[in-house]
Amino acid sequence: MFGKFFSKQTSKQTTSQPNEVLNAAESEQLIIDTLTNYVSSNFPQGIMAICQQVTISEVTKKTPCLVVNLTVPFPCQGELDELAISLSIALNKAIQIESQLKVKAVRQSSLTGDAGNIANIIAISSGKGGVGKSTTTVNLAYALMAEGAKVGILDADIYGPSIPTMLGIASEKPSSTDGKLMTPLEVNELSAMSIGFLVDADDATVWRGPMASGAFNQLLNETAWPELDYLLIDMPPGTGDIQLTLAQKVPVAAAVIVTTPQDIALVDAVKGITMFDKVKVPVLGIIENMSYHLCENCGHQSHIFGEAGGKEMAMSQNSQLLGQLPLDITIRQDADMGQSDIVKNSTGEIANHYRKIARNMAAQLFLQCDNASPLNATVEYTD
Repeated sequence: MFGKFFSKQTSKQTTSQPNEVLNAAESEQLIIDTLTNYVSSNFPQGIMAICQQVTISEVTKKTPCLVVNLTVPFPCQGELDELAISLSIALNKAIQIESQLKVKAVRQSSLTGDAGNIANIIAISSGKGGVGKSTTTVNLAYALMAEGAKVGILDADIYGPSIPTMLGIASEKPSSTDGKLMTPLEVNELSAMSIGFLVDADDATVWRGPMASGAFNQLLNETAWPELDYLLIDMPPGTGDIQLTLAQKVPVAAAVIVTTPQDIALVDAVKGITMFDKVKVPVLGIIENMSYHLCENCGHQSHIFGEAGGKEMAMSQNSQLLGQLPLDITIRQDADMGQSDIVKNSTGEIANHYRKIARNMAAQLFLQCDNASPLNATVEYTD
């Protein structure tokens, strides 16, 4: 990926010897050219096309280092770290790229009170149960945080709230400072609210649709949410009345569909896309969970539930494949124990899977929905 880009540099830059040290002006120019011409799915017109501010400074502590500070509209630190490594090699000098995150709401919100502190609400949905939607929601939240964002989770799975268990706080109850708003529970700096914190799970399972919808609205609007860049909503599985009601009543910025490669799951996932289309909620893309099993001994990939189903569905639905997640025992064990490998090892293999998907999701929210997106058409007026 980087080799393809660096081949586009000027003849002076490409003919520089690997050990040649450029002067300050040449180094800065190469950095700016790289940021301008670097292209990926998250930066289709280069990084400079979306950066609100760029500064380059030299820091001399133990070793000289050039620090590039960028103000970006979505979390992308992991991708910038990869780019910094390639720049360091090209310049024969230590390069750090640090991002200052400035996430804005992509749509006007009718939320009032502390719910107005939420910039963007993203619904994590699935056409059917058992595809790992809640596990994916929790790990995506931690992945966004690892990329620098402020994140919360709202458990809308009224009939089967599993977020409290997956966060390791199933026995805790929310408090209130004013007797009106509930204070969300926090774990590893992640804010969370769920019906599972308030009622016994067996009680919620016998609620009718209007009761469940009313409870969800209370959870959203009567919680003292802190300032959040993203609130991920763990939606109930399926595409019934409650899912439609929640999608219509809540100012959801966009949705993500979680599926497995299995044909029966893909059929239901298409129904999920259709549901969000009916309520005018854009679908950012598809996450293929349990995509393959990686043998611990030989590294062979076994496609237990089928192969490339999510990719083919994304193409047929004119959507994006945000990423593929392995069927990994560590992910399952962490979910059962209320832990996350992303918290324990934010640069590990599992964390990198989720962080890449989180970056893709946040980038697509900006690129597809934000008026500041470089992909949006601009209107020019002429006399």
